[in-house]
Amino acid sequence: MTTKCKYCFVTGGVMSGIGKGVVTACIGKVLQFRGFKVSVVKIDPYLNVDPGTLNPIEHGECFITEDVWEFKPVFESNERSYRISEIDQDFGTYSRILGIEMHPSHNITSGQIYLSTILSERKGKFLGKTVQLIPHVTDIIKKRLFEISEKEELDVLLIECGGTVGDLESSIFLEAFRQIKLEYPKHTAFVHVTLVPYSKAVGQQKSKPTQHSVKMLQSLGLQPDIIIGRSEVPLAKDIKRKISLYSNVPEKAVISNPDLEVVYELPILFEEQGLGDIICELIDLKAKLVSYNEVTNYSEWVKMVKMYKEANESVRIGMPGKYFNISDSYISINEALEHAGAHLGQKVDLKMINITEDTNITEELRDCDGILLTPGFGERAVEGMILAAEFAMENKVPFLGICFGAQLFFAGFCRKYLGLKGANSTEIDPITPYPVVDLLESQKLIDEMGGTMRLGSQKIIVEKNSKLFKAYKQTEIKERFRHRYHIKERFITKEAIEKGLLISSRDQTGQIINSIELDRNDHWMVGTQFHPEFKSRPYKPSPVYYDFIKECIKFKKQQ
Repeated sequence: MTTKCKYCFVTGGVMSGIGKGVVTACIGKVLQFRGFKVSVVKIDPYLNVDPGTLNPIEHGECFITEDVWEFKPVFESNERSYRISEIDQDFGTYSRILGIEMHPSHNITSGQIYLSTILSERKGKFLGKTVQLIPHVTDIIKKRLFEISEKEELDVLLIECGGTVGDLESSIFLEAFRQIKLEYPKHTAFVHVTLVPYSKAVGQQKSKPTQHSVKMLQSLGLQPDIIIGRSEVPLAKDIKRKISLYSNVPEKAVISNPDLEVVYELPILFEEQGLGDIICELIDLKAKLVSYNEVTNYSEWVKMVKMYKEANESVRIGMPGKYFNISDSYISINEALEHAGAHLGQKVDLKMINITEDTNITEELRDCDGILLTPGFGERAVEGMILAAEFAMENKVPFLGICFGAQLFFAGFCRKYLGLKGANSTEIDPITPYPVVDLLESQKLIDEMGGTMRLGSQKIIVEKNSKLFKAYKQTEIKERFRHRYHIKERFITKEAIEKGLLISSRDQTGQIINSIELDRNDHWMVGTQFHPEFKSRPYKPSPVYYDFIKECIKFKKQQ
């Protein structure tokens, strides 16, 4: 197979969680500044088919795509397919920075690759062959990458390999990268992201972890072309020189990636260090004419970052939830709030409230200008989250409930205003006397957990006399979903409507409630079954998040 596309492989060293996803997206950004069509593939070495069944505390947020992909492990066979729309959280980072949507097939897991290999063998695709990691598994990996680059007619495909060099489970992917480099030497660039720690004891940055990481990479037959040093402060000149010397990389290709106040500034920092030119030189790319828009134009990006840095007021948002053990559990929500805040001249102060049995909700929310009730699954922390919704109703605090948060808003409303003591979701209490939230009809016969929820982008019909319509200014919108349970309309009685509950949107059939709100002029309270945060961008905030922050600012000024 011949390929016109260029490939940029991004690996990580020393430890996980150092920001390879951000680096990958920002490399794509500097290439966009030069007019190239780019996209990203994320490789996750775990054996899950997709991250949909992983715990957010362990793995972070699950990102939802526009499309739902019917993944067929064996092409043109009668094997069953697997629905995939739940993909790695790094795709949220790619989408926000690059302004592009990626198909679920761009998230390649070991589970998908091994499933394809084993089922292909059973179908007789390898007759007469002893099926081995090399070449059979590596060929399937390479085929997935080549199909994406050719089908989408890309100039550059960036491939981020999850985990850390040296992890046993990622070694087969690194071997596939080595083979691509061997087959297409002029089409490939290797970027290695490492941690450069600062030793307080001796008062200097240390290069030894990077040196060891590069040696590990070299032992696998891979030589990095560029090293990006993740650090608290910019890399000192002597450290750059030392990393260059011991890693066999030119000093100009040792790039600094320090802590930044605004993550969207990183492409500008990379540009100042000449990273885009270095990559173009490595893979023989000539810059193209760039259309003038807010996504791909360098000067527009600089203006946007300046807006974020100059936001000089703050608004405090309380986020009661259950997944705050790691910061990535609600990353798209956090970013959507920051997008809206920046466009309103505000820095958003997020108060993460990890609810336990001992949490005093009133005390925790007393100093908040708004409340965002978070998504989730399971019974832990539910009663505290319902109390948070009731606190918002009592004190007229601006409120936005997302998915599970919208369902618990409704449970709280039914308890508080309709006297339905013990009203709950059947997910939480299967024998509740008032099942105000229950399984979707389409979910009642499903017995598998992976990829079986109501997923992906769906058309939403918006009521004109609603806060949702004021935000979107459209009667038809499309947003992304990920749920099994939904609000039951039979509990939205005449009394509920008289006490202010409004169904502000439905699905196309009219059978599924997609959002609710309080129909009151003096209180902005909205709950969406969908996840608008997945479509929020730094240059174009989600409309409903924007209106929510606007109401929070107004509430703060009234206090």
